[in-house]
Amino acid sequence: MMPRSPGPGYAARMDARPALIDTLPTFSDLLDAAARIRPHARVTPVLRSDALDAIAGTRLHFKCENLQRAGAFKFRGACNAVFALDDATASRGVATQSSGNHGAAIALACRLRGIPATVVVPEGAPQVKLEAIVGEGARIVRCAPNMRARDAAVAEVVAETGVTLIHPFDHPDVIAGQGTAAMELLTTHPTLDAIVAPVGGGGLLSGTGLASRTLSPRTQVWGAEPDAARDAYDSLASGALITDRVPDTICDGLRGHLSPRTFTLIARDADGILLADEEAIRDAMRLAWTHLKLVIEPSSAVALAVVLGHPARFAGQHIGLILSGGNIDAASLSSLLA
Repeated sequence: MMPRSPGPGYAARMDARPALIDTLPTFSDLLDAAARIRPHARVTPVLRSDALDAIAGTRLHFKCENLQRAGAFKFRGACNAVFALDDATASRGVATQSSGNHGAAIALACRLRGIPATVVVPEGAPQVKLEAIVGEGARIVRCAPNMRARDAAVAEVVAETGVTLIHPFDHPDVIAGQGTAAMELLTTHPTLDAIVAPVGGGGLLSGTGLASRTLSPRTQVWGAEPDAARDAYDSLASGALITDRVPDTICDGLRGHLSPRTFTLIARDADGILLADEEAIRDAMRLAWTHLKLVIEPSSAVALAVVLGHPARFAGQHIGLILSGGNIDAASLSSLLA
């Protein structure tokens, strides 16, 4: 099967960043990741709803990563990266920075491997996600709620302790691990017309594009992003990476910005990014609760929100949606669903 052609502007971007070529994950890396995480990660179900199909005017296939271990797709990439380390490196421990889901996933993966983990967490991260990190035995270091502070704090931890940094999205093994969700979806549903995945830092969308590029070149790949955190959308539109915004969105897991690596992969493999406003995201959470009986967090609901917000684009098609996570506390869930 031939991979799909790169997106417009990809060659020019790669000419500007030749050092990235050797650090981009490949489909072979995705296959290795699938084998590596198989003993630890769940093969999550794909659910359907006739009622949601009628509302959307299309056939929706929900890949339920909210039912993954640690409650999010993040466990796939974290598990792959942690178990890819050689024994000597792993024994020194791992550090990362995360608003919650990746931190909990790293903490769980490190517990399974029997090594220490430190997670740098921005102020304002959801309490349910903090409790998940601590519950898996990781050490938490707090920092200011912006990407610059997060990067600086984790760099300080690495310099002081000699642990290995596993970035939440700018890491080849993490991206390859995240791509296993789309690989499972396309293996069981090979005739999908499109896959929609949330995008924050871009690890999930990069991995999704990587899987689709080889397994189903005809399947379009769309990112879903809050309009209140549209740095990925604007980065692709302008051809320049935007990293200096402080987003204000209920999607706490999508407040990161793309890295050069994820920007390059998304420019090559995705068909574009679609936006949803905050109320549409809340509505999508309510619909998932009502018709799928699923608890999903706002960062997950954005995928359904953009499909419902672009009916002409998806009418009559078979669409895969990656429900990225379900880690939300009861008080926040009640408020958002009210």
